[in-house]
Amino acid sequence: MALLCVSAFFSGSETGMMSLNRYRLKHQRKKSSGARRAAKLLATPDKLISLILVGNNAVNILAAIMANALAVIYVGEVAGPWVATAVLTIMMLVFSEVTPKTIAAQNPEWVAFKASHILRPLSQILAPLVWAINKLTNSIIRLLGFDPEKGQDDALDTEELRTVVDASGHKISGDHQNMLKGLLDLETVTIEDIMIPRAEIQGINLDDPIELIVEKLITSNFTRTPLYQGDINNWVGVFHVRKLNHLLRGESVTHSALKRFAEEPYFIPESTSLANQLINFKESRQHFAAVVDEYGEVQGLVTLEDILEEIVGDFTDTGIAEQNEIEPLTNHNYRIAGVASIRDINKATGWALPKDGPKTLNGLALEQLESIPEGNVCFVIGGYRFTTLSIQGNMIEQFEARALQHSSDEE
Repeated sequence: MALLCVSAFFSGSETGMMSLNRYRLKHQRKKSSGARRAAKLLATPDKLISLILVGNNAVNILAAIMANALAVIYVGEVAGPWVATAVLTIMMLVFSEVTPKTIAAQNPEWVAFKASHILRPLSQILAPLVWAINKLTNSIIRLLGFDPEKGQDDALDTEELRTVVDASGHKISGDHQNMLKGLLDLETVTIEDIMIPRAEIQGINLDDPIELIVEKLITSNFTRTPLYQGDINNWVGVFHVRKLNHLLRGESVTHSALKRFAEEPYFIPESTSLANQLINFKESRQHFAAVVDEYGEVQGLVTLEDILEEIVGDFTDTGIAEQNEIEPLTNHNYRIAGVASIRDINKATGWALPKDGPKTLNGLALEQLESIPEGNVCFVIGGYRFTTLSIQGNMIEQFEARALQHSSDEE
């Protein structure tokens, strides 16, 4: 029974050591001596495995010899080996394999840290034997075409990190999980995906009468407003609305005064990732930028707040406007505005509409239809069915949409 217990120790140690969470182990090394011992053993996994298997196999072979000898004495030379094999197999499976390995798999840290007290000195005692076995096995591994020196790559890519965040469960709150996933998205999402499109820019045309300009500035819902001359591509500057108070109290408001108090326009390419632009905003101490394409044409604008909202969620009531663009109906149906972005639709519905083409639902529909429909039509994109509800000029204003999977489930 003592040999079975020793065998159980080696079996449980192997499972416990190999089941340790490497990232948690790195953190625990700072405050746990057991974690430091386990980390040193795992630094050379080939030696650790050889050590455990040497001990386990030696004990199992010794147990088999003793069981066979006892069975011959009590049962006889003919039946003894068969009885010993049957009894020892069952006992080893139950007491030395399944039970200790199950406990170790459920409690890897407790088992591994406790076992390291014995495995650490044992590795020093059996070092010559382990070295010889490793040399032999490494030679065989090379003959089979593998590299015995190849280390384990513990680095995680973005999607694997996202899985880790999702698997954190109750240890990280839902809001914090969303923030972490928002940070991971910064590398893959570009300015073009989140910018306010050109058609929705509420700028000030300096060719307009000064009275109209002042009225627009007073009623503006935004802190900063772009100033342009004649054409939206000809940005003159960015005017901070609070400076209007200085102009109204002091000198008269004129076109030249607006230009003088305006900040220099800041231009960025639409293909810039959010991660890079966040750094650029910090280094340039800017909060507001015009987004241009490869030809220098203004395609939209983006603010520092827009990028931060991708991480922490909406600061203001802009989320209400997005909800109005994507309105849930009964039976998994949605009424969606044509100007709604594909990213917002996917986030609100959990769908997977293609994001590598047009950025709005209207653009995606026109790409699919290849023309502006004269009347309401129904079409399918991927696994989603869309029906146009209203068309105004060269734009589809409203859609009704649903996932085909839900349609087939109800049928």
